[in-house]
Amino acid sequence: MRPITFQSRSTLATTGDTPPRLTDVLPAPARVEPAAGVEFILTPGTTIRTTPSPEASAVGRHLAELLRRPTGYPLPVITAGQTEVPGGISLLLTGDEAPSGRLGRPATGGGSAEGYRLEITASGVVVRARTAAGLFYGVQTLRQLLPPKIESARRQPGPWAIPGGTIDDHPRFGYRGAMLDVARHFFAVPHVLRFIDHLARYKLNHLHLHLTDDQGWRIAVDSWPRLASVGGSTEVDGGPGGYYTKEQYAEIVAYAAARHITVVPEVDLPGHTNAALNAYGELAPDGVAPPEYTGTDVGFSAVAVDNERTYQFVDDVLGEIAALTPGRYLHVGGDEAFTLGRADYTRFMNRVQRIVTGHGKRVLGWHQLAVAEHSAGRVVQYWGTSTEDPVVAAAVRDGAKLLLSPGNRSYLDMKYSAATPLGKDWAGLVEVRAAYDWDPGDYLAGVPADAVLGVEAPLWTETIRTIGDIEFMTFPRLPAIAELGWSPAQARNWADFRLRLAGQGVRWSTAGITFHRSPEVPWAGSPVVPEPRSAESTAGAAGTSADPAPGSGPPPADDRPVPIA
Repeated sequence: MRPITFQSRSTLATTGDTPPRLTDVLPAPARVEPAAGVEFILTPGTTIRTTPSPEASAVGRHLAELLRRPTGYPLPVITAGQTEVPGGISLLLTGDEAPSGRLGRPATGGGSAEGYRLEITASGVVVRARTAAGLFYGVQTLRQLLPPKIESARRQPGPWAIPGGTIDDHPRFGYRGAMLDVARHFFAVPHVLRFIDHLARYKLNHLHLHLTDDQGWRIAVDSWPRLASVGGSTEVDGGPGGYYTKEQYAEIVAYAAARHITVVPEVDLPGHTNAALNAYGELAPDGVAPPEYTGTDVGFSAVAVDNERTYQFVDDVLGEIAALTPGRYLHVGGDEAFTLGRADYTRFMNRVQRIVTGHGKRVLGWHQLAVAEHSAGRVVQYWGTSTEDPVVAAAVRDGAKLLLSPGNRSYLDMKYSAATPLGKDWAGLVEVRAAYDWDPGDYLAGVPADAVLGVEAPLWTETIRTIGDIEFMTFPRLPAIAELGWSPAQARNWADFRLRLAGQGVRWSTAGITFHRSPEVPWAGSPVVPEPRSAESTAGAAGTSADPAPGSGPPPADDRPVPIA
């Protein structure tokens, strides 16, 4: 099997009706072997057959749910042993023995279990993988090989042809994620679930939720109830705020897990804590609750690091969240604590790290955490704009892993251009090529590739109020970060990527996803974006948001995001 090759896609740039090709997949697979003139046709009689295990059956049901509405086909999911049956789609778990020499090739950070092999012939489709996660990623690839109308919420006419050939694939990095800031502006559960679906589409496997900040506290804590009832009642610009009950948080975690995405909760400490201090003044350095804060400045707040009650607060909060979170990481923030000296900051974060490990979790924190003592298994998340940071490099030498989120490359809240109506520009203007054209394995001086856990694209929401805003700032940059995390370095090529990305636009339009029509990308056909529906914020009390509904209409002339209520 030969490596993926890059070919001219001029037709893709001019029409949205161009049938997908095996080489159009995003993120780029490790290896692709097209079979000229071969295709499999989905029909009303097609069945989905899975290995007889609950995990494989769940992936089969997911595939059926994706395909039933647009095709109108029944697509029953049945178990059928370890071998494919001609005429259908087979999802097969292979166990520890890989069916090819390349399936499951080790990836940095343990991603080898996520590999899959997809074989498409005229008589059937077979996805093989060692794990259910691998099967799930194979299904996401298969989804992209169907015509774009497969993304429709309404029944569409066929034919439903899938190009023939073989894809042998696995991720480069074990951690591939995005962050959603629900503290500056609150986003109710349906909007978080919609964001999770966007991550799953491009094989991302971590959702980092920034749950606490100066402007709001977004998760209920039984032992400190005023954190949610008082701290959760505000947001930027004085909106109503909101918070997740434990049941709602569990719903988010379960929904993500069903899509092989791990939730990483963040409680930002010791700074970014005004909402907590407003709820419990005893945690403030002077023992007095500060007024609520609805602006966007940073660095002015911190808990009392010399108060033992503060450490009881940290232990209680992290303990309750750890009990709700099956993933291995608790994110403890650690950034922009400008009111503390280095000694006080370091002493505080050393104790916080011990609290995290005491609850059976690993520490993840922003790169300012690098000055604290090493904690076994900890991860430092780099958000700087320089390619050199000696303190971070030293922490890596001491055993820390590095998660890369450079602000001038991966921050989804940075403006695309000076005219972008949303976002900020402190890290620069970040168009699609800037988000794509860098190598995580060779980015930070003094950090070897094998110390890089992966990449994450953070979306801060000081200016983001609706799900339409989220999508506008996320697309098309999220797929760029996804390809950096998944694809082998030699498979990435900007000229090829921009053309594969162009083909995604019609899929997003069909799915009702708002996106920025970057001038760097020759968008296929004339994509439409959702019709403006409502300008009101998604913020509100826990559980008070309707499901987002897609619309249709012409693209906005001035590249403004259109809100989805």
